[in-house]
Amino acid sequence: MDYTAPRWLPGGNLQTIWAALYARRFDGPAPVYRRERWAAPDGDFIDVDFVVAPTASTGAPLLVLFHGLEGSSRSHYAEAFATFAAAHGMAFAVPHFRGCSGELNLAPRAYHSGDFEEIGWILARMRAQHVAKGGGPVLAAGVSLGGNALMRWASEAGETASGVVSAVASVCAPLDLAAGGEAIGRGFNKLVYTRMFLNTMKPKALAKLAQFPGLFDRERLLQARNLHDFDNVFTAPLHGFRDVADYWSRGSAKPHLASVRVPALVVNARNDPFIPADSLPGPGEVGAHVTLWQPAQGGHVGFPMGPPPGHVRGMPERVGNWLRLHAGTSSTSGTSGTLADGAPPLAGRE
Repeated sequence: MDYTAPRWLPGGNLQTIWAALYARRFDGPAPVYRRERWAAPDGDFIDVDFVVAPTASTGAPLLVLFHGLEGSSRSHYAEAFATFAAAHGMAFAVPHFRGCSGELNLAPRAYHSGDFEEIGWILARMRAQHVAKGGGPVLAAGVSLGGNALMRWASEAGETASGVVSAVASVCAPLDLAAGGEAIGRGFNKLVYTRMFLNTMKPKALAKLAQFPGLFDRERLLQARNLHDFDNVFTAPLHGFRDVADYWSRGSAKPHLASVRVPALVVNARNDPFIPADSLPGPGEVGAHVTLWQPAQGGHVGFPMGPPPGHVRGMPERVGNWLRLHAGTSSTSGTSGTLADGAPPLAGRE
């Protein structure tokens, strides 16, 4: 299946930036969320936002969305997925990674791209809570960082994943963290995207240092000018990795995709400015349960469609429909290397 960007939005950077800042996410009012605070196994907490919607019918699916780096339930893609879920009678939830819900978490840690254990306990609790209310299948999607962590969980869980979710999807995930980390630290990416991320990540890290004096080297953090340096002084050591190379190597989902045993869709635009196209997995690098969709255009979590100002509902609709198609069919395999569900292609009308 192909995606064609509108002619008025050429190139990966425009498709990324415009989609995030200006494109429409929903028709009508913004999704309304109800927040739950969950105690984590280590004594910390996470905040989970559930869409407030008419009571779902018995057996309705639950769609769980894991957000990207510094994202939240108000990210453009989250609100677009929420709109899709509501339109199809699905329950919808966005668990916030630690420190991303607007309140500093309690433990001397944050979150990272390979945090599959966090994904695991969240999904297990989601399923137990949803089933207890008479709900149906649980489906999970992850965007960017959240997509890589979700795929790491699916690979680690192996055959047991189907006891928790019916299908998973990753969208624009940096499945090779080293390749993505190097790409975002160069040229335009460094000037725009890296600066944007560090503008929020550094203050959070310094707040964490105020909680736990001596947790890391403050001066080295202040000197960090890219994600490599930030991860080396903060993310890697706080989460049990030797250094950034160890973190990026062990955290990457790409080497583990052949171990996935639940239907999985892996979406990556080949013009994503964060992720080099030559680092993306090929059909021979994934297992039979993994379906790859790698359109030439789309940017990073962009895929804008329509005339100005455009909208970003097409990608959540396509991914959401693929997940719905596989709800309750976790014993079946995907189609490695293709996207073959018979749904109409995404096209950017002008």
